[in-house]
Amino acid sequence: MLLPWMRRRLLSDIYRLGRWGQKQAERRLVRQGCRIIARNWGYTGGEVDVVALTREGVLVFVEVKTRSSEAFAPAVSAVNRKKQQKIGRTAKRFLSEFKLTGRPLRFDVITVVLPPQGRVEITHYPAAFVP
Repeated sequence: MLLPWMRRRLLSDIYRLGRWGQKQAERRLVRQGCRIIARNWGYTGGEVDVVALTREGVLVFVEVKTRSSEAFAPAVSAVNRKKQQKIGRTAKRFLSEFKLTGRPLRFDVITVVLPPQGRVEITHYPAAFVP
């Protein structure tokens, strides 16, 4: 549960809100049995917010979108085709660098919405896209 002053502090700083949202997403993944193997992994061509490994051995590349509201558009809509392709290229680089080719892969999106009042909404979209 967030205290009112904590919520105000998060909502006043988009970078802090983003970091907090990513931690919430990671907690959700861990509760689902995943192991976090990388955070904010990137190179000059892009970045992946979270890389996790499921109990079944599936490598999951996760894009996390944190918002204070979805009044303008759903947070998941920010992961458009161009963003998906960029994540795909970054994942390919990750696989190559760590010699993980041949593993089953999945690309997920997790949205975290922290409104000024009310409950935090965390939505996990497993296999949200194929780059």
